[in-house]
Amino acid sequence: MNTPAAFSPVQQPRRVERIITGQPTSDGAGVKLTRVLTHDLQQRLDPFLMLDNFASDDPDDYGAGFPDHPHRGFETVTYMIAGRMRHKDSAGHEGLLQNGGVQWMTAGRGLIHSEMPEQEAGVMEGFQLWLNLPGKDKLCPPWYRDIQSAEIPEFVTPDGVTVRVIAGESRGAGGPVPGAMHRPASAYPTDPLYLDLHFPAAAAAPAAFSQPLPASRNAFIYVYRGAVEVVDANGGAMPVPLHRMAILANEGDGVLLRAAGSVPARALLIAGQPLGEPIAQYGPFVMNTREQLMQAVEDFQAGRLV
Repeated sequence: MNTPAAFSPVQQPRRVERIITGQPTSDGAGVKLTRVLTHDLQQRLDPFLMLDNFASDDPDDYGAGFPDHPHRGFETVTYMIAGRMRHKDSAGHEGLLQNGGVQWMTAGRGLIHSEMPEQEAGVMEGFQLWLNLPGKDKLCPPWYRDIQSAEIPEFVTPDGVTVRVIAGESRGAGGPVPGAMHRPASAYPTDPLYLDLHFPAAAAAPAAFSQPLPASRNAFIYVYRGAVEVVDANGGAMPVPLHRMAILANEGDGVLLRAAGSVPARALLIAGQPLGEPIAQYGPFVMNTREQLMQAVEDFQAGRLV
């Protein structure tokens, strides 16, 4: 746990553009989940393609896992809140994702992988975010890294908000990826920010957290414990209830959040620079054109993925 560095305060915080309710669905071999960022929001939240939230203490909801399936043209970021998931891929990589850990996988030109629960009981909870790759990098070599919970920078603000920095930077703390162990940060035109924020229960003065953020970055928050408020430049506050996503307007110089209600709250703050490129998707393949998609399917059927 670190002490946060000094930072420039946010003067013109963003307002909420709209609140989104996720769609219950299933994926893999029948794993029940909530799809928070859906296909119709891809252009608005470019470079992010999808956000799934899985959370259950019923093995029937998650026990079948995600058997072998292909990917090409984007990255997946899997963040485990509780439970254990075994990852394997066709390039020979294997790892165990556990409480508080992250797997960052660059599918690039393509690979086949599986994500299978390594538990038969208990809570399985986490998120999977899909981050698009620019067209010039869609056929880059596949890569992945398992990041254990202890490797994720964490600090507590003077207001008592615990901040976990998965990607990007907050108050001098930089996330473990992107960085020197992968492509250099300069190779990420999306400049992703991924923070997990833990607010204490609201007291006489609710705990607040601010994050400087250029207006060009698309950004959203997702509340997965309690509730938070987004404070705008006029001092107004928009409540964001449990299991809701708030898309933040592209304006101002940052984000100002505070706890709402009498129970502790937890929320993800995710932002990135849009690529502004065409998005062509067919299931687990995300390219720029229909022709590239057809080639991806052909390569998969011919066994040419790693």
